[in-house]
Amino acid sequence: MALRAPPRLLLLLLRAPGGPCRGLASEGPQEPLPVIRVPRPLELRRGAGARGGPAPRAAVVRPGPLLIAARRPEFSQPARLTLGRWERAPLASRGWKHRRSRGDHFSIERTHRRVPALPGAEAEGAAEHEEEAGAGFVELGLQPRVLEALQQAAPAVARPTWVQLRAVPPLLRGRHLLCAAETGSGKTLSYVLPLLQRLLGRPRLAASCPSPRALVLVPSRELAEQVRAVAGPLARALELHVREMGGGRGMGSVRRQLSLHPPADVLVATPGALWKALKGRLLSLEQLCFLVLDEADTLLDQSFLELVEYILGKSPIAEHRAELEDSFNPRTQLVLVGATFPEGVGELLSKVTDLGSLTTITSPRLHCIMPHVRQKFLRLKGSEKVTELVETLKRRRVDQPGSPGAVLVFCNSASTVNWLGYILEDHKIQHLRLQGQMPAAMRAGIFQSFQKGTRDVLLCTDIASRGLDSTRVELVINYDFPPTLQDYIHRAGRVGRVGSEVLGSVLSFVTHRWDVELVQKIELAARRRRSLPGIKTSLTEPLPPMELTG
Repeated sequence: MALRAPPRLLLLLLRAPGGPCRGLASEGPQEPLPVIRVPRPLELRRGAGARGGPAPRAAVVRPGPLLIAARRPEFSQPARLTLGRWERAPLASRGWKHRRSRGDHFSIERTHRRVPALPGAEAEGAAEHEEEAGAGFVELGLQPRVLEALQQAAPAVARPTWVQLRAVPPLLRGRHLLCAAETGSGKTLSYVLPLLQRLLGRPRLAASCPSPRALVLVPSRELAEQVRAVAGPLARALELHVREMGGGRGMGSVRRQLSLHPPADVLVATPGALWKALKGRLLSLEQLCFLVLDEADTLLDQSFLELVEYILGKSPIAEHRAELEDSFNPRTQLVLVGATFPEGVGELLSKVTDLGSLTTITSPRLHCIMPHVRQKFLRLKGSEKVTELVETLKRRRVDQPGSPGAVLVFCNSASTVNWLGYILEDHKIQHLRLQGQMPAAMRAGIFQSFQKGTRDVLLCTDIASRGLDSTRVELVINYDFPPTLQDYIHRAGRVGRVGSEVLGSVLSFVTHRWDVELVQKIELAARRRRSLPGIKTSLTEPLPPMELTG
């Protein structure tokens, strides 16, 4: 059978000297096809190294949303990518200790559109989360009177948060509780509701001096005012009374606060003021049945530890579970809440109670970078921070002329707060100031007026970073970078809280070499989607029980 002649076009391609099939139709030796053994970016870097010049970087296309958005795109990371624990991370802040890095920046982008503290926000579609999302306060075991008081005092609170779902039932059963959850997750209401319900079932006994039945210990006057503002309306609806006792005003003020009638069922106090009242025998804790340490990591710091140990020693805390369940001689129920686990909490609690009777609740997002808040880090010289701050505040007024949203500006010292205040006054930027060296009369009500919207900018120290409700804050500016990762968690937690209208963002100015070290830890944790390193996440092995003196 005769073969057909190939088409004319195919013959031309085969005979073309530079064609794709060169050598197939010729009788000469065939040239081998090239084999790629080294990736092109690596070959470029090797060649540049041999010539002594900088290595050119290959542009990599990264479609889709980003988890890390860097000024230099080669350091950006897609949201769909998570680095392994032992995988080397290309940090955008790796060279920030060098002075040539000034002006560089990167941001941890928002990957969630809802506050993770709300049930079902983390994993939509999972059966357990769907069940949680439909749960209400009725399922927690609260009495109808308490539910009605909650509806009257806080009609916007429609359903419990993740923390409230897990904290309220054991507290109603009379358990000791240690609750560690991220800021803005509704921890205050999680202990206020069980506290009030348990007081309803216990009559007040006659006493020779004021003796509250519930005590909430907080580290600052501002937080004491806030807790009273939350618990007060609920208590009034239940015919209970909440009093606040802050320090800084002398013994005369303490006596006046304790002499108010009717006496307090719930006392919200700072450690210094309560210590003075106990030392002066103006107050007794013999009827105490509920003790809360709010912001426990701050209260158990060295600045408060001695006072808190004295107060715990004066409180009739139940040592075993049987004493908690004894209806004839009830002892004090202990509750610790905070956004970080305090160091040595097991050692302290072992002195006053059995750790086996302690129920621990830990949020899965504890010590993690908040996925619903955008966080930007800007490398600057120290002399450039004032200009950047003023431009940022003025730009917000231009971009949002009606209501630009509230801004918290954090500084590491009271002197910096005062100095920045004078500069903002020169630029006609209205603001408030809050720092610990202010007299008590001057500090009173500053944060409340900020919450009410009298000013949209608050210059403050870390006194405003612990526990204060800041649902109207849209931007946190770290003018001075916080000294520890715990402080960064608390400052960043002022935005994106339960009840906030917007998720908000954080802007941090990075100037010092020690600031860069913390930024690198934050960036690495974000890239690997892990908790921040060096923050305690569990109780230590307790020491043998010891008797408190004093």
